Amino acid sequence: MSASASLFPQEQQLLDVFQQAIDKHQFERLILSQYKGELEQLEKLTLRVISLQQQPMLSILYRYKTQDVTKNYPLSEALDLVRELLLCCKQANLFTATEELQLKKNKKKAMLTVTQHKAVAKSGAEQQGHDRVKHRYVDQDSLFLQPLGITDAKAQIVPSMARKWKQINKFVEICAGAVEQIQQPDRPLHIVDFGSGKGYLTFALYDYLAKHQQTPFVTGVELNPKMVEFCQNVSAQAGFEQLGFFQGDVRTYEPERLDVMIALHACDVATDFAIHTGIRLNAQMIMCAPCCHKELRPQLTAPKVLSPMLQFGIHAGQQAEMLTDTIRALLLKAYGYETKVFEFVALEHTSKNKMILAVKRQDYSEPDQAVLEQIQALKEMYGIQKHSLELLLNDQWDQQDIGCKC
Repeated sequence: MSASASLFPQEQQLLDVFQQAIDKHQFERLILSQYKGELEQLEKLTLRVISLQQQPMLSILYRYKTQDVTKNYPLSEALDLVRELLLCCKQANLFTATEELQLKKNKKKAMLTVTQHKAVAKSGAEQQGHDRVKHRYVDQDSLFLQPLGITDAKAQIVPSMARKWKQINKFVEICAGAVEQIQQPDRPLHIVDFGSGKGYLTFALYDYLAKHQQTPFVTGVELNPKMVEFCQNVSAQAGFEQLGFFQGDVRTYEPERLDVMIALHACDVATDFAIHTGIRLNAQMIMCAPCCHKELRPQLTAPKVLSPMLQFGIHAGQQAEMLTDTIRALLLKAYGYETKVFEFVALEHTSKNKMILAVKRQDYSEPDQAVLEQIQALKEMYGIQKHSLELLLNDQWDQQDIGCKC
C-alpha cells in the first residue's frame, strides 16, 4: 500500500495531532498495531523521539514475531513515514502530553476516540511524596530502558515488564556487592556476559558501574546476529562507548582479559564452558545462573537407600540438577573461589532462579585436594562417570556439541 493512497478523515486528524505534538515537544509515543503491509511477520511498531548525537530523531521499534529491530529517522521524515505506516495498520494509539487518541479502522470505515488527560492534583503529588520510595540500583530514567521496552516515554515502568524490572535490579544488586569484594588494580574492569540475549542485564550492569566508578569495558556475547545488531543500536543510542556486543558463543569468543565472567541461563554444559573460561583466565568474579541440566541425569544410579525416592522421575531430575551444580560449586571452591549458591529472585518472577556466585581468593596457590576428594565421593555415590567442567579443568574434554542457549 503506497503513501499516495487516500486517508480516512480520522486518520488525517490523527496525523495532524501527531505533527502538532512533535512541533510543540509534546509527543510521547505512537503505537501502530495489526500491521497488514509487506513486511513479513511484523506485528507492531512503537515510535518515540530520542536524542542521538544531540539531535532529535524518530526511533521506531519494529516488533516481529521472533525479533525486535530498532531504526532511527530524521524528524523531517516523520510525518511521511507515519502516514505510510498508518495506511498498513488497522489500529493506532497516539499519546501526547495532553491527550490520547485511539484509531480503529477496516476497509470501509474508521473510528477515532480522543481522551483528554486529567490534570494531576498537586495535593496528590504531595501525598505521594510521603510514600516509602524503594531503593533501586538502576535509575528508572536511564536511556537504555526505553528502547528495551522496560519503560515508556514518561520513564514509567511498562506493567508487563514489572517482573523483568525487579529481576534487573536484583541482578545489579548482587553484582554490585560482589564487585566491591574484588581487589582490583587502578584500571577499568573487563566484563564478559556470555549469552547476553536482548541485553537487559548487560546494559543495566554497565550503566550502574559507569555511574559508580570508572567506566568498565563490557562485552555481551550472543549467538543470534539480529540480537547483536539490536543491542549495538541501543548501546549507541544510550551513549555507552565501552559497551559492545560480539556474535558468537563461549567457544568462539576469546577475551584477552577477563575480570568478571557472567553466564545467565547458558544451556546444559555451556555453563561448564563458561565457568572454565572464567577459571582459566583468572577471573576475579564468576556469576552463573545455570539451566537445562541434562548431562548427569542419564548417568545417575540411585544409591540403595535413595532408590525409593529417586524412582520418581521428577525427584531424579531434581537430584541430578542439585548434584550438577554442587559439583560446579565445589570445583570453583577447589580452584580458589569463595562460592555461594542461592536463590536469585523469587520463583514467581522466574523458574530459573538459582545463582552460583564465586569471588577469587587472593591466597590461592593450587587446587584444594580435600575438596576434590569430596567431589569424587559424590560421583562414586551416584555412579557419575563424567562431569564436563571437571573434564575441562583436567584437559580431558572431547569436542562435543554444547547444546543451545535457552
